[in-house]
Amino acid sequence: MRILVSDPLAEDGVKRLQEAAEVDVITNLSPAELIERIKDYDGLVIRSGTKVTAEVIDAANRLKVIGRAGVGVDNVDVDAATKKGIIVLNAPGGNTISAAEHTIAMMLSMARNIPQASASVRRGEWNRKKYTGVEVFNKTLGIVGLGRIGAEVAQRMKSFGMRILAYDPFITEDRAAELGIKLATLDKIYRESDFITVHTPLTPETKDLISGPEFDKMKPTVRLINCARGGIINEEALAEAVAHGKVAGAAIDVYTKEPPTESPLLDQDRIVATPHLGASTAEAQINVALAVADQILAISQGGMPTSAVNMPAISPETLAVMEPYMLLAERMGRLIGQLSDGRFGSLEVIYGGSLSKKDVHPVTISAVKGLIKSAGGNANFVNALCMLSEMGTKLIESKTDAANGYSNAITLRLKNDGEVTTVQGTVYGNKERRIVMMNENMVSIPAEEGDMVIAVIQDRPKIIGPCCVILGEDRINIGGMHVGRSAEGLVQLMVLNVDQPVTEETLKKLAQVPGVVSARMVRL
Repeated sequence: MRILVSDPLAEDGVKRLQEAAEVDVITNLSPAELIERIKDYDGLVIRSGTKVTAEVIDAANRLKVIGRAGVGVDNVDVDAATKKGIIVLNAPGGNTISAAEHTIAMMLSMARNIPQASASVRRGEWNRKKYTGVEVFNKTLGIVGLGRIGAEVAQRMKSFGMRILAYDPFITEDRAAELGIKLATLDKIYRESDFITVHTPLTPETKDLISGPEFDKMKPTVRLINCARGGIINEEALAEAVAHGKVAGAAIDVYTKEPPTESPLLDQDRIVATPHLGASTAEAQINVALAVADQILAISQGGMPTSAVNMPAISPETLAVMEPYMLLAERMGRLIGQLSDGRFGSLEVIYGGSLSKKDVHPVTISAVKGLIKSAGGNANFVNALCMLSEMGTKLIESKTDAANGYSNAITLRLKNDGEVTTVQGTVYGNKERRIVMMNENMVSIPAEEGDMVIAVIQDRPKIIGPCCVILGEDRINIGGMHVGRSAEGLVQLMVLNVDQPVTEETLKKLAQVPGVVSARMVRL
């Protein structure tokens, strides 16, 4: 695996990558240089400096993973990466403490005018009255975004004696109660808070979340902190609010454009400004570098990332339980796609027995991935659902207690133009994967990689033997045989595991054996 590191990365992370990959560290690449170089790499590691645009992704013929050594991925075109099947991952936990501590440092510096007072003393002044500050004790802190960093800020500021209000549409009342925090509306936070700190990603919904109308709702003594992403608080509106006394002060670490050479925020003495230092501690840089490196190396060995932003997160514990079902579902998807000649109107995935109580979303994606691969599509865990939607195939997922007599069962039902193809599989002992039904015919076929001849035959003697003779004459070795039927006298299914691919000529010979209705080869 070849990996390009295009932004400064902690040496510990580079060394970790070098344990199992060829690594080039080339920083300060221009957009054109990155587009030219990226075609030679399987992985790209970035921080906030590199912009991974759609043009970069389009040029990346080998790229499998983009790792952001940090939290935000707004410098990556995630949609373009997803469509191309490229995993985008980050390291959300590595800089949590550093970012929370910097938020608190900014809050206290702003409350006590520390940067301004320090600069004044260095100028030879001694103006204590001018830099009189305020306490945070008994004040209300409004937190917008109660994720990892917001929660850490809340816990620490409770020890300062602050009253905490928080807004986060994804946090339940129970979770807030566990943290000892009261949830509130944004309006309530704006009206009642003495300090407001934002900890949300920058999205179309959060861009300019706090602007002119919001400042009108706040106390004139309010102070704001943004150590999350530039653009969440509108810079022009904030500068104007501070200048006109609607806001007592602000502390800003992130900007719409970095460096913020023309930002109106820099014109206000009551705004503390730092150069995006939230994650700039030695510990955080090592943590995020190692977190990204470990995930990329896991992917290179066929594993799953722990914090991908464009695919479902699967913990190692969940993966250990669900991996056999994911492998089974992918093989079933490959099989049913070939049985239906590549015509996909709708795919129904039905989970029975013990699986009906589990989170099966990764299993469904695996089935879709196998289905698309059966038609020659380059599907993976990232882009499978997107590709299925673009094909116009409807996806249906359902659960039932019934499992056809098995402890667990996965049933795939593919429909198109009135034709229905059905495949069912199960996992024995959390490791042995088997196909147990194909189109109402009961079988018991190992769901392993390999070639199979599937023939529909009449339910009578002297059919299987002649078929085996034909394969033998064409030097095709049979590794296993399975015959299944739905009822006596009806057509049955003969499945032959073969060690070599079977040619069209040999299949035609099989189809000419009396009693053979059809014969085809499939590859799992």
